[in-house]
Amino acid sequence: MNFYSQVKPIETRIPADRQRAKRHYGVHPYFTRRPYNVVREYVLRFSKEGDIVLDPFGGSGVTAIEALLENRLGIHNDINPLANFIATGIADLRFGSLEEYESALQFLKQECEHTLNKMHGMSEAELLEFKTISPNLFQFPENVPLPRTSDVKRYFDLFTLKQLGSLALLRKAIESIDSKLARRAMLLAWSATLAKLNKTFLSAEGRAESRGGSSVFSIYRYKVAKEPVELAPWETFFDRATNVLKAKAEIDQTIRLKKQTGGWHGGFQSYSEDVEQLACRLDNSVDYIFTDPPYGGHISYLDLSTIWNTWLGLTPSLSQRQSELIVGGELSLPEKEYVERLGRSVKACIKMLKRERWLSIVFQHWNISYFEAILNSAAEAGAELKAAISQVGDPVWSMHKKKNSSVLSGEMILTFQKNGVVRKTSHRGRFDISDALTQVLGEFRDEEVLGEYLFNRIVIEAWKKSAIHTLTFSRGEFLQLLSDAGLKYDQLSHKWVRDASQSQLSLSFSK
Repeated sequence: MNFYSQVKPIETRIPADRQRAKRHYGVHPYFTRRPYNVVREYVLRFSKEGDIVLDPFGGSGVTAIEALLENRLGIHNDINPLANFIATGIADLRFGSLEEYESALQFLKQECEHTLNKMHGMSEAELLEFKTISPNLFQFPENVPLPRTSDVKRYFDLFTLKQLGSLALLRKAIESIDSKLARRAMLLAWSATLAKLNKTFLSAEGRAESRGGSSVFSIYRYKVAKEPVELAPWETFFDRATNVLKAKAEIDQTIRLKKQTGGWHGGFQSYSEDVEQLACRLDNSVDYIFTDPPYGGHISYLDLSTIWNTWLGLTPSLSQRQSELIVGGELSLPEKEYVERLGRSVKACIKMLKRERWLSIVFQHWNISYFEAILNSAAEAGAELKAAISQVGDPVWSMHKKKNSSVLSGEMILTFQKNGVVRKTSHRGRFDISDALTQVLGEFRDEEVLGEYLFNRIVIEAWKKSAIHTLTFSRGEFLQLLSDAGLKYDQLSHKWVRDASQSQLSLSFSK
């Protein structure tokens, strides 16, 4: 028996450690980012050194970067140029010396700090006069139109003149750094700074003014703050650049330890292709896939990345925009097409895997047709579902979850093994959701349970019985079912607890 056939799937939740790894947290914001420790544990379990590990929906690069640091060849793929810029920028921190990066930051300090601080204190009239005197410092990108959902119409409307001028001055200085590696690292820090020096930056209530983030990451549109915050540009950039230096030091230390304990030979590659095109390139050549396909429904990553891609000169092509796996967006992509393409994407992933290799898909959504597309497509492509783990219960909750029990948090990790046995999916099964819920609740010894866990279990149990198509309830109906089962939602713990007085189904937890 080979390594892959002896692997035992991960069958328990791995508590998320979201902020320990400097290489992922603090360097650059992005829409989604899986906890590095969870990804790392999956990479270590389902692959071995020298293997090819792929994430076809790579995002900010957590999978490929962790594979790189664990002596695998990490392959990152994403159609969003911003995602590739971030992932490649972090992976490239393995090159060069920390000293040349530090020297580059000191160079920028000498070149920019005084002028930026001076600009920060200028009035609008003074700034306009300064712009007239020094036009070469104010080199702005194209003033492109913004998505229809934006509060403003054009790119420049997202900034004050002071913010535009500060970003332009910094960008120009970065371009004059001699070291190519250090220049790219400082550009990564500059791009992270752009996330704070714009009118969509929203300060966190009750915290320091600089603590907060752009509305594109919280409400997924260009919402302009009622009273835009003018953060000090040099201080903001220096903080971002310091985080890049910390990430560089951490990566250097990780590689140094690897060299001391057997050697380090990790690799990294980046592509920007539709997953079905990528499958033609990597047909039957990948050892493990850990991926997080877009499942935010109407979150248009390319539209929301305009604020970065425009100034970085990374505007996506029309073909890239047409292949984005989302619902809606500026191209008004329909949900039916999303479901169909999600299924084809799963089949493409399995096509890229070698025989007996493993695929883990992170997913969570109220729309059961999305789950059905993943599960059925995997079975039809010759992969067997081996584990379905609810990664729920982490202490980090979205603001939406805190306000509304109907919002799903966490995610499910579906893990498949490619065995080549094609399973014909059927819609002939029957499923009694009340009986299934009784059985699932009967497994618990605790007096509380997460609704997300119950939802995920019901979906998987229905699919195993070829009856996932029978799950036609809405989120409201599912929550009512939990209430009818004698459960009550606790706003503090975000869990469902026993409420025997309301029980209509005579359910009870095991004692």
